[in-house]
Formats: sequence, C-alpha cells, structure tokens
Amino acid sequence: MQTKLKLPQGAWFEEKEIEISFPQDWQVEICGSPADEMGPVAAEDIRKALDGPVASAPLREIARGKKEVCIIFDDISRGTRVYEIIPHVLEELAGAGIRDDQIRFICSLGFHGAHTVLDFTKKLGRDVVARYPVFNHNPYENCQHLGQTSRGTPVSVNAEVMKCDLKIGIGCITPHPFNGFGGGGKILFPGVSSAETIFGNHVLSAAALMGSGLNPVDGLGRFEGNVMRQEMEEVCRMAGLDFIVNALVNHRCETVGLVAGDPIQAHYKGVEAAREIYGTRLIPGADVVVANANFKACEAYIALLFAAKSLKRGGDAVVITHTPMGQITHYLIGGFGRQIGGRLWNPNRGAMASEIGRIILFSPYRSYSDEDWFGGYGRVDWTDTWEEVLELLEKGNGPGTRVNVFTDGTIQYYLQ
Repeated sequence: MQTKLKLPQGAWFEEKEIEISFPQDWQVEICGSPADEMGPVAAEDIRKALDGPVASAPLREIARGKKEVCIIFDDISRGTRVYEIIPHVLEELAGAGIRDDQIRFICSLGFHGAHTVLDFTKKLGRDVVARYPVFNHNPYENCQHLGQTSRGTPVSVNAEVMKCDLKIGIGCITPHPFNGFGGGGKILFPGVSSAETIFGNHVLSAAALMGSGLNPVDGLGRFEGNVMRQEMEEVCRMAGLDFIVNALVNHRCETVGLVAGDPIQAHYKGVEAAREIYGTRLIPGADVVVANANFKACEAYIALLFAAKSLKRGGDAVVITHTPMGQITHYLIGGFGRQIGGRLWNPNRGAMASEIGRIILFSPYRSYSDEDWFGGYGRVDWTDTWEEVLELLEKGNGPGTRVNVFTDGTIQYYLQ
C-alpha cells in the first residue's frame, strides 16, 4: 500500500490540498509540527487578546488623544491573514475616538520589492484598501535618523512612521534564521528601517551566526543571546513602537494563536508558544527529503535549506511551491543579473546546496530566474505534477528508500 499525504498549497491564490504518494516499499517519515493539528482561532479569541494585552494597557486606552496613527503590517511573503485581525484593531481605535483620516497603513517590506494594490488587498481586505491610504516602505529614501544601537548600527526609520504618535505592528511569530523567531519589533526593524540600518544589522547578525560555527538553519529557534533580536529590541524602543498583534500560524496559513500588547514582552510570550508548536525532530541521513513551502511560498529556498539538513550527502531534495508570484524580490540578497546582485548576494549561492544531489521543484509556475535561489542556474529539475516528481525520484532510488517529508519547511525548526 502506498504512503499518501495531503499538503496545503496556494496561499493567497487558489488554496487547495495536493496529494503526494510514495512506493509502498519506501520508508516515509512525516516530519510535521504540532501546529499542523491546530485549528483557527475564532473572532472572540482575537477580541480576547486585545482586551487582555501582555504588559500593556488596552489599545483603546493607549490610542486616546493620539493625533496620527500608523498600522505597520507584514508583507505578502508571509501568509499572515492580517485582514482577520484588522477589523478588531480598527474597532479599538474607533472606541478611542480616532477618525479614519488619522490612520494610515504601511507595508513592512524591509528589503523586499514594492507591492501592488492587488497585494495590499490580499493582506488587508478590499474595504481597508478602499477606505485608508496604504503605502509601501522605501528603504532607500525618506527615513529619519534616530542615532545608533549600542553595537554601533546606524538607525534610520521610515519618516512617515516617525511622524505618528501611535505606532501599531501586525505580523506573525515563526522561526527565523537570524532572530531565532520573527515577530515583535521585527515589523519595524528591519521592516520599515533604512537600507543602511538593515544592512548593518544583517552583517552583524551573519557574523555572529557564522562566528559561532552555525549555519542559517541552526539559527532557527535560537532566541537567547541572539544579537539580531537584541538590536531589534533597542530600535523598537528608540522608534517608539507602541503595540503589537502577533499571530501564531499553521501550514494552512490559519491563525492558531494570538498575542497582543507590549512589543517586547508580548513577543516573549508568543515565543513561548512558538517553541511548542513549530518544532520537529531531526531525523538525519534521508535518501530523499520533500519540503512543502506554503506559508512563505515565495521564500521557498528556506524550506530547501531546512530540509537538506536531514538529507544524506548526494541525496535528492524536493521543494513544493505553488505560487504564481515566484520568489520574492529581495534587494539585499537577491540577484539582479547573472553577475550582479544585492550587497549580500552570493554569486556562489550553489555552495549552500553543494551536498544535495538533485534539486527538484514541484511547481506549475516555472521561472528560470528563480533557479538562482535554489542552488544556481541549471541546478533545478522542474516538474508540473507529482507523477513527474516520482518518475525522477525512482531513477536512482529503490526499495527501502528513506524519505523525510516536511509539512512546511518555511515555519519549522529542529528541536535541540
């Protein structure tokens, strides 16, 4: 009997489940996380989180008497359903007497490419886009200098954000290679910080990670003593981020938990839960790894590098990513030609995948340029169907093949 498994795909577009299967004489391990089994929160749960914020007065009280409000939200590269949270936040603001013309939304892009109205509508909902101004963050211009961190990183933040006397962040908490866990003040730094600020911090964080002998995958879930997190908290206080709402999610992009309140203390509270729901066992030495990428489908290379840690040298890696967006534009680490890229672009990106045999992308949205993210041009075997994937895998793998399947390699971390 074949091993069969259904995996969610199509975040922000045609949400569906795809079925994958393996020969009956293969040994298949499903490497999921507890979040997979959790269902979505109800509207009353969102309301409860806002009514009982962590280490903070309720948003309605904080908002009273404020003149200008910005709501910073995470971008389309995350599957966070911000549109489910926004009505409750707006209700709090209305209760504090805040008018519509006092509110603006700013997309926390960091170094990601600018969004269109279509992207904003998916994240915020049609009504919000029609009712309020929604802006892209530009890291190259219009940032206000605030000083520097204790480690010497220059700090400049979006000037529109800094003109507001109430700053609210809405995003998610998931494992992150530099921060350990995203969320919290990350919505502001690097989210709406300047190019120089983001670059300085990423260099510092990369040096700390590599200097300790860790690779980016090893940084997932490492929260204590984390340099990037510590700098994030400094900048958060410098810029005056007042309140956050952070979702905990599953591989279907559903909100399965929520924390709200002080940007640092609420983040800590959320990370406690994140440790419990995103962890998976490391089962090394697999002949084949299959990494689903749904929550961060346009950063699917994260799933490749994550799953490859459990792969034997020369084994086959399959990434499942069904997004018509392709891979995100990234002005810091992305390529912008065959020989040029962002300041931290690696022209030898293939080195990260040097121990992987074949890299197979299961995606109906073939894009040659995206191969640069997955080990380099000419490194990828593209497939439109699971049948094509199996045909490739069965060439070189026989009875007893060991397979690890990751239910969403973009939001998992290995338990220590």
